[in-house]
Amino acid sequence: MKTRKLEIMDTTLRDGEQTSGVSFTVSEKLTLAKLLLEELKVDRIEVASARVSEGELEAVKQISQWAAENGCLENVEVLTFTDGGVSLKWMEKAGAITQNLLTKGSLNHLKHQLKKTPEQHFTDIAAIFSAAEKRGFISNIYLEDWSNGMRNSREYVFQFLDFLSTQPIKRVLLPDTLGILTHRETFAYISEIIERYPDMHFDFHGHNDYDLGVANIMEAVKAGCHGLHLTVNGMGERAGNAPMASAIAVINDFLPEVTMEVNEKALFKVSKLVSAFTGVGIPSNKPIVGDNVFTQTAGIHADGDSKKNLYFSDLMPERFGRKRKYALGKMSGKANIQKNLQELGLTLNDEELKKVTQRIIELGDKKERVTKDDLPYIISDVLDTDFQQKVFVKSYVLTHSKGLRPSTTLSVEIDGKLYEENASGDGQYDAFMNALRKVYASKKMELPKLIDYAVRIPPGSSSDALCETIITWEKEGKEFTSRGLDSDQTVSAIKATEKMLNII
Repeated sequence: MKTRKLEIMDTTLRDGEQTSGVSFTVSEKLTLAKLLLEELKVDRIEVASARVSEGELEAVKQISQWAAENGCLENVEVLTFTDGGVSLKWMEKAGAITQNLLTKGSLNHLKHQLKKTPEQHFTDIAAIFSAAEKRGFISNIYLEDWSNGMRNSREYVFQFLDFLSTQPIKRVLLPDTLGILTHRETFAYISEIIERYPDMHFDFHGHNDYDLGVANIMEAVKAGCHGLHLTVNGMGERAGNAPMASAIAVINDFLPEVTMEVNEKALFKVSKLVSAFTGVGIPSNKPIVGDNVFTQTAGIHADGDSKKNLYFSDLMPERFGRKRKYALGKMSGKANIQKNLQELGLTLNDEELKKVTQRIIELGDKKERVTKDDLPYIISDVLDTDFQQKVFVKSYVLTHSKGLRPSTTLSVEIDGKLYEENASGDGQYDAFMNALRKVYASKKMELPKLIDYAVRIPPGSSSDALCETIITWEKEGKEFTSRGLDSDQTVSAIKATEKMLNII
């Protein structure tokens, strides 16, 4: 089958930043710009709107400088406005060379927002393109509200495109600004445009107000569009834009007529970083990047996975740098537990497995959360085996005085032997960990790396009397979690750490 190259433009740093309450710092924008172009390998990135703020100007300056040094300045795009050339001067100051000019793609917007005739609007646009060309800039153009334009003022849209076919532009960007298109409309509108203007380049920019973003992306590609605009985690105004991870997986698996450069393995990493920078959490059931999407909960699914991978599809977690997990709870059954035991290197006979399964079901009925790392403790409790706690945090003193660094003195029992150390740190828990590292250094042992630390009210609790600390650790390339519960946040973290010491 003949394939064509599909351009992917990421607009997380521009349109994604229109998510309510989200604002990237200069350093965050630069970090993400590098990651998107170098590691995720999208073709282009839209990084800012012209004239917005001094912070935006500084961000575009730094991104443009880096891009120029790495031969990809043309791939960094800035949203500009029909403002008589003011945006172009801003771009020049920022060092950018590619503009995405925002214009009116529906007669309704033109009449009621700009209060201009089509001819007046086209004259303004032509002047901006002429000025951009003299500066050596590359011009793309957004037809804002294009989808409503096609529904309600088709003659105007085609009049506009006729005019654009005479202009010095590289791409026409077709946004479903309000996310109102159905998949059938998307296919019909873009097919008609591609047929009428075969020598022009068209991008589709989908929003997700009806949760049809990915469906519309598929139909736009089938209709022959040349590029797509996506955002990491579907960031964007209102319901957001078409999500990057889902769109890339769908195109790779269902649309063999196109090829892309995007690196699937980087999707999860970029998704997590954007979530960390924005403070906007990723729903656990979000396709491709959600925490639970490669977790089998029902025991029958785990059993099927052991028998010729009956519950596997082409959507394999390894494609995205992830791993399949098997949840433990009242639905899990013996097969899920066996999968987790295998990862821990533990073996139980049928009778023992039956007892452990029953205990996990009981905990699940009480809405207790059970993880793989709880299994040794459950086994010890249920079977009264020799697997007993080997490490005890016997005692500690936490000090925090104004003007002085927090410090900790602790006493730890390991295999019946007592160790005592003290240390200071940036906080009480940091001081505790520094003292603990000294203990383990004396035993020539290295502690796991702490990669995530979360504190919350325990699930099901209606009071703030207790807090739960969940810590994610990494050791030898493998991640695991431990949890602690106490009325004091630092103490709950210490309890989680004690659990980690026994796991390792």
